[in-house]
Order: sequence, then structure tokens, then C-alpha cells
Amino acid sequence: MTATAAPDRPATTAPLRVTWVQPEDLIGHELRQAAEDGRDADGIARRWRAAGGTTAPGRAGASPGPADPALRVLAGTLLDELALLPCPLEAAEPTELTAIQAGWAPRSGDGGPRPDGDGVPTAPPETARPETARPETARLEAAWLGRAAGCLLGKPVEKLPLAGIRALARSTGNWPLAGYFTETGLDPALTARYPWNRRSRTTSLAGNIDGMPEDDDLDYPLLGLLLLERHGPGFTTADVARLWLDELPAGLTFTAERVAYRNLLDGIEPPHTARHRNPFREWIGAQIRADIHGWTHPGDPAAAAAQTWRDATLSHTANGVYAAMFTAAALAAAAGGGTDVHGALRAGLSVIPARSRLARAVRAGIALARDEPTGTPDGFAAVVDRLHTAYGHHHWVHAVPNAALLAAALTHADGDFTGSICRAVSGGWDTDSNGATAGSLAGLLAGSPAALPARWTAPLRNRLATGVRGLDGIGFDALAERTAALVVPGPPAAPDRTKAPAP
Repeated sequence: MTATAAPDRPATTAPLRVTWVQPEDLIGHELRQAAEDGRDADGIARRWRAAGGTTAPGRAGASPGPADPALRVLAGTLLDELALLPCPLEAAEPTELTAIQAGWAPRSGDGGPRPDGDGVPTAPPETARPETARPETARLEAAWLGRAAGCLLGKPVEKLPLAGIRALARSTGNWPLAGYFTETGLDPALTARYPWNRRSRTTSLAGNIDGMPEDDDLDYPLLGLLLLERHGPGFTTADVARLWLDELPAGLTFTAERVAYRNLLDGIEPPHTARHRNPFREWIGAQIRADIHGWTHPGDPAAAAAQTWRDATLSHTANGVYAAMFTAAALAAAAGGGTDVHGALRAGLSVIPARSRLARAVRAGIALARDEPTGTPDGFAAVVDRLHTAYGHHHWVHAVPNAALLAAALTHADGDFTGSICRAVSGGWDTDSNGATAGSLAGLLAGSPAALPARWTAPLRNRLATGVRGLDGIGFDALAERTAALVVPGPPAAPDRTKAPAP
């Protein structure tokens, strides 16, 4: 079929640049990933630079213009060569589930996890809730609402540098961050220097919020809901792939998910979809798909982690997978009740390799937050500055720095909902994703929508916009009901040894 231009279309338009898939852009990201995981790619990097290749775009998904055809071919060749380089961290950072589980320490005699050398449990804790304590729908609704509010808070400042986030908040009297961003009273010169996220400005600033706008941080939990409704907890990675092809428009995917989607269309099957020319495989994308797996396994962090592994490995490996498993396990612990935010974080750490970069980053974030007093108005800023010094060499969407920030924010806020989402967003990097995950966990801990401050939830108007077919405009109450119907009964509660046996 031949397409013709619409009569009112301009004669010339900007060239289409499909983001996150161009070989000349992927090579720079893969070279960066090689440096992070210890592969010796110096020779390949020299060949790329000598041919005229450039570094990866710092924040955008594609360089301004296409590469010379010969340079694009070279980029593809070098990507394949990079994939063959041995990785010295592979033993400490496996992707196979059996290898991850093999690193879980044996249970101690009293049913608790046996801690590793730094006191972090390396086996999923046996703190299951009683069978009668299934998570009530209200708790799940608070999790959905919390995820939406945290995401919405971070949307307008996504991609902005830390200095810009702080300047915009301070200029409107919203620092330390305590409410949705606003441009009321803002100096135009400041927004010219630090422009709001282009797609979110009209939907996500205080005063123009009218329901929860579409975002991939909510689209993926919706897809996870459909996945479990159609296939149950025994779904396979191939089921996830088919669901994406059936229900997820390619234009709504980004980074690792977009590469995996393209690989599927090229006939590449899981788990190779996560590895083939996919330099984003350790970024944050799998983490934002983990909530549904944690929500539906209350009190069972190990089962939640194993389930999210099957979802994550469609597009991610190693630390990208660990970020999802950590999140699912922490949410499962919180969903089961009977723990605080610190216990939830310990549960998250219990299911990922203790020597991995992600586990070390989480522990570092927790330690920094514990060392900084919570009473000072701007106290968390010092934690953030230290995290950016330690992890600022990563891309802003990489899972490792964002996991460190998330853990620090949740620890420093001590479970408080407003404190959790505001600290997570104020720390920069992937602001909407971190705000969403922090809001999800803090919402579970709050226990009900009524426990969340109305200034966060009222503007959502119980309405979620999405491109996922059949779900546009759905209410958070309806989502909670459908999620509650998918809850998997957890293991029986550990016996209470404090009571004398019955005669």
C-alpha cells in the first residue's frame, strides 16, 4: 500500500530517529557496560574511535542523526565481538535461577536465615504470615496508589540533573521536597536552563494533574496483571513475550525492553532476547515490572523473586534481574504484614547474590542513610551527594545506582509514605521509576488508601490512563480487586515457640 502525505502536513519534517536500537548508539552503551563488568574492551573501543565512532548519547535515546552506513555495519560487528569477551564477574553474578538460588545460605536451626559476613541474610527469611492473613484489598489499593503517586511526582523532572531538581524545588518553596512539583511563581530563566520533561509537563505538575497519566512504570504492572490472569503463577518467559507482542505497542517500550522486542521480531527467542545486542540488560526496566509478583506473594519473598525472574529474563541479565528480584521480595515481605521497611529491605537482599554489584550498592545505600540524622530538614541531600559521587559514572537508568538510592530513601524515611517518595525522587537519576517503587512499598506498609495523604492521592481521581488495551481509565480500586484475586497462598506461619505446648 502506498502512503501519501496528508494535505496539511508540512513539506519537510524532522527525520525519524528510532531510539534505543541504532547500532551506532548501542556500541557506546555496550562499551560502557564492558567497563562496568570488567571485560577488556580497550582494543574494540580504539577501533570504534579510529573509524569515527562516538560515545553513546548521555541522556537521549538516539544520536541526532544516522551514522554512515559503513560505520553502522562496523558497530554491529563490534557489538557481536563484545558479546564474546569473557566476563570476570560472571561467577559472582550469575543469571540462571538455579545458580542464584545455590547462593542462598542454609537455614539456621531456628528457621531463620543464616547471615553472611556482613550480617545480611542470604536465604529468604521464613517469616510467613498466617494463612488467614491474606493481604486485604485495601493494602493492595494503597500499593497501586502509592506506585502511581510516586511515579507522578518524578515524571516532570525525569532526565534532569540533580542540580536542576533541587533548583526547581527550592525556587517554589518545595524543598525539602514535600509535594508535587509546580511551575507557579517559577523564574522562566530557570525552566529554560532546566526544562521540565517535555511529555510530562502538561500532565504532571501541581495544578494540571487530572488523573494518573500514562507511564511505562504503570503500564508494566498492568501487563503483569494480564499475564497472571491469563496464565497464572506458572507462566513462562515465552508467555511474557507473547503477551508483549499481543498487547504492548512497540513505541511504548524503551531501553532493554525495546531491544528485546526487536529481537523477538527478528526471530530471536528467550533468553537470548536479553543478550543479543542489548547493552541495557542491567538497567532498571525489569525492576519496574516486579511489583505484581511481590504483591501476589505476600509473606513469601522467595516465591516472588523466582516468579519475577521468569519475567525479567526476557530482557535482562545479572544485576538487571537482581533489581527485579530484590524489589519483588521486598514487596512480598511488606505485603504479608508483620514487618517494617527495614525488614522488607532485608528480605529483598536475601534473594540476590551477596557479592553482586547490586547487593553491594543496596547495602551501601542503607548504611549511608543510617549514618545520616533524619531530623535535619535537608539531611538526605548529604546521602544523595555521596551516592552520586560513588555511582555517578553509571548511566542514569542503570539498575545499580538507582537501587542504592531507592534503598537509602526507604531507609532514611523509615517507612513514612511522603518521606519515601520525596527522598527517592529528590535523589535524581530515574526519578519516576524510583518514586514508583518507593511509593509501592510505602503504600503496602501504610496498609490502606485512607492512610495515604490526600494531597498525593486526590489528584489521581481514581483513574489511570494507559495504552494497554481494555484498561484505559481503570480505577485503582478495581485494580486492587483484580490483584487480590490473584494472590497465591503463602507458606504456613512459623510456629510460635514462645507459647507452651497444649497439654
